[in-house]
Amino acid sequence: MRVVSGIQPTGNLHLGNYLGAIKQWVAMQDDVAASGGECLFFLADLHALTQPVVPAELAANTIEMAAALIACGIDPAKSILFNQARVPAHSELAWLLGGTARMGWLNRMTQWKDKAGKDRDGQSVGLFTYPVLMAADVLVYKTTHVPVGHDQKQHLELARDIATKFNQDFGVELFPLPEPLVSAAAPRIMSLRDGSAKMSKSDPSEASRIHLTDSDEAIAQKFRKARTDPEPLPGEMAGLDERPEARNLVTIYAALADTSAEAVLADFAGQGFGAFKPALADLAISVIGPIRDRFTQLLDDREAVGRHLAQGAAQAAARAAPTLAEAQRAIGLQV
Repeated sequence: MRVVSGIQPTGNLHLGNYLGAIKQWVAMQDDVAASGGECLFFLADLHALTQPVVPAELAANTIEMAAALIACGIDPAKSILFNQARVPAHSELAWLLGGTARMGWLNRMTQWKDKAGKDRDGQSVGLFTYPVLMAADVLVYKTTHVPVGHDQKQHLELARDIATKFNQDFGVELFPLPEPLVSAAAPRIMSLRDGSAKMSKSDPSEASRIHLTDSDEAIAQKFRKARTDPEPLPGEMAGLDERPEARNLVTIYAALADTSAEAVLADFAGQGFGAFKPALADLAISVIGPIRDRFTQLLDDREAVGRHLAQGAAQAAARAAPTLAEAQRAIGLQV
């Protein structure tokens, strides 16, 4: 079993990133290692180039994101942690797969339509073709499983389509078809200001999200001001069907406490948010505080974080090289 997943180095991680993905990565690295497999987690700095970048910021964000992942529990001794650009096989295989992928496939990608909007001609070529690079990210390691959220399922389907067509076109069985790895424990965390919108770094309101670097006071204040309604908490989940903000806070509590939303409601049924919000803030602080402190400590020695990435890149490159060579031979590029 080989698990591969990546995250763009776009700045501070927030609570949605942690509960929705990274917490599951941490659990996964132990489970996969126990079964004799391995996990590769990478900072997708090449994908960041699909939008305008400030070079110094990209470099700093890559180190900071790596430090944040380590602070959250990704262990470079258990998992392979690296930044994508240090393993050229990603880019090289992406170019080879560009001859296999089809324009029609990419034109149908939902995220391309959403991100390009009406100004498609003004977008970078990279924004259009980055799903092919995503396919290469996975296929270059002959990945068996990919953790996916709802918004990434289409990209994994594309990777499978590309792998199938490549294998058929060149009469090889080079690429296995990666399977989605959907964690039942991974919740969808919404904005603290709007229960219908996902918690996001791009939201202009700082009050909409909890950063993993927030102080204890900031965490408490954001939960205190989180949008809710005047009704008390019900005893079962059906009572939250038309209450998205209340449902979101209960979901966050459950994810932080490693319990079910039903169990949370059993404990707080009939209580108002005047009691629930402080309890949620205290719980969040107990989880986020150690992560923040470890993150700060790691950034005191950025060179050490860089060495972790270099070591991981060497390990990743060793695993990617044979696959790239096989793909080149299949196509006729090696004689």
